[in-house]
Formats: sequence, structure tokens, C-alpha cells
Amino acid sequence: MIEADRLILRPWLDSDLDALTAINDDPAVYQWLAGPFTREMNAASIKRQQGFQAEHGYCCWALVEKVSGLLIGASGLMPVTFDAGFLPAVEIGWRLSPTFQGKGYATEAAKAALAHGFGPAGLDEIVAFTVPHNRASRAVMERIGMRHEPAMDFDHPRLAEGHALRRHVFYRVRAAQTVIPAEAGTQREARSAPI
Repeated sequence: MIEADRLILRPWLDSDLDALTAINDDPAVYQWLAGPFTREMNAASIKRQQGFQAEHGYCCWALVEKVSGLLIGASGLMPVTFDAGFLPAVEIGWRLSPTFQGKGYATEAAKAALAHGFGPAGLDEIVAFTVPHNRASRAVMERIGMRHEPAMDFDHPRLAEGHALRRHVFYRVRAAQTVIPAEAGTQREARSAPI
């Protein structure tokens, strides 16, 4: 489990399915993700993230707001599982319920995940990508020290040719290029999570 100022990033529980389904069912969330997503797809996503956690010691964790104890989205690290010419790679990502957007939570969570990636996980570099017009996510990438590499922009192989979300911009940050403040994310025992 990772603790940030206002957030907890923790492994997924099977009991998170209802909350994740509600988040992913919002058009403001899935507009960038080629959704919407069925309940079965959300259950499979939880299982996939649990598998990443077990195998790698990281995943795109469940994101919990400390003050409310609510599951408000997801943020973390995932191995890239499709071939777009830059493998092997670990991606950083985030997804928040619209109610919790615009509060700096995505940046706070991403900084904590980045600190884990370049700290305990021992990664040398982390990548991110999104569609060119997703300005909010691109701003988070830049706030955490990632830089756009236009020569690496790509067409997402899991989306059909002509799909509006197929083209992606590519960002990267290397461990040697960034310094994440110690308070960005700290490890805690899972039993201390206010969930």
C-alpha cells in the first residue's frame, strides 16, 4: 500500500467491483478509453491488476480518498502488454471519478506511483500515453516530469484503423531525470488503510 497526503493507493479487492463499475460507467471517464465497460470487463480488470501486483509488486492500484474512505478511481504502474515498438515498458496511468477530478488528485497519485516505480520497484524508466486531445492527462504527465517524445507517437494496436482514439502521444521519464519528493508516497502496512 502507498500513502500520499490525501490518498491511499492499495491493491484491488474483489469487493471493489461495484465502485469500479460505477466509475467506468461514466462517459466523462470512458471517453478516453474506448468504453463503456461491462461489469464482466471490470471484474476482469480487477483480476488482471491483482495478477500484476502478485507478479511485479505493483499495478494500477485502487485509489482511495483518505477523508471519505471512498474508492475514487485508479492510479499506478502496469507492464505494457501490447506491441507498439517500445517494449519492454512500464506505463503509469490514472483514472478518477468526475466528482474527484480537478482537485489535484491525479497528480498526487501519479507522483506517489512514480516514487514507488523509481524507488522500491527499481524501474529505470516509466512511460505514459494518451490521445493527443486529452489535455488533462497530458498536463499531469508534464507535472510529474514526463516529456513528450513526438517521434515515438503511435497508433494503438488494439483499436481499429480509423477509430477516433487510435492515435496516441508518447511520454517518458527516466529515473536519472527526476527527483520525487519523499512525501510524494510512503509505504504503509495494508492494515492501516482507512477503507
